[in-house]
Amino acid sequence: MREITDFHDEGKELRGLLETLSESDWQRKTLFKDWTVNDVVLHLHCSDISAAASARDPAEYEALRQKIMEVRKGGLSMIEESRLRFPDLKGRALLRRWWDQLEALCDLLATKNPATRLNWAGPGMGVRMFTTARQMETWAHGQEIYDVMGKDRIFHDRLKNIAVIGVKTFGWTFTNRKLPVPVDVPYVRVTGPSGEVWEWNDPTSGTSVEGDAVEFCQVVAQTRNVADTRLAVKGETAQRWMAIAQCFAGPPNDPPAKGTRFKARAA
Repeated sequence: MREITDFHDEGKELRGLLETLSESDWQRKTLFKDWTVNDVVLHLHCSDISAAASARDPAEYEALRQKIMEVRKGGLSMIEESRLRFPDLKGRALLRRWWDQLEALCDLLATKNPATRLNWAGPGMGVRMFTTARQMETWAHGQEIYDVMGKDRIFHDRLKNIAVIGVKTFGWTFTNRKLPVPVDVPYVRVTGPSGEVWEWNDPTSGTSVEGDAVEFCQVVAQTRNVADTRLAVKGETAQRWMAIAQCFAGPPNDPPAKGTRFKARAA
């Protein structure tokens, strides 16, 4: 399944960056909720553990989810629970554990029928979309690390998987906030890193999002505010969507405020 290769390649590219970090770099605070680099990778690791549990057995996943929620009942945030669960997992030790788990997850997903539905924090997903969701989260959180390290990032056309999730979660973005879903679904036309043009929905809808595919993915994955991009957003529905777009599961999250997420200047 191509999506598994894309997920693995996304992780491999992030691993390449992480291997260049010093021990002190792992404690740098990113622009995402003041999480450190270590927090970001720990979060990805914990998410991959939950994903593997879901792929093995729905009951195992639900038991793990309930255990986590029980710990968080006292008011702990998601990352605080992860730190509590793995208090000594830091730096290069975390890097090795995260990478081993990611590879094991890829192997596990490869044994599944692509049509099989897997449980997750939001609506269940087929294996293909589930795998792309793991790629999306790895890519999105990876951006926080590229940003804080002031590193340029090379983008690839496997980003199209994330753009697809962004388009498919148009309705979810509104439903998740208990808002009526607009009937005029925006036309989306973006250009991938290779120059290939990707299009979805009706070009005569009267509302649209056009521009760079990287920037579209950054907005739907909430690594950038739409106002910090050059996307051409036309029509009320497209503007409302881009203002709250969320292509990942969980409760409603607001996008970063304008000007708050950016690449640091290299030292």
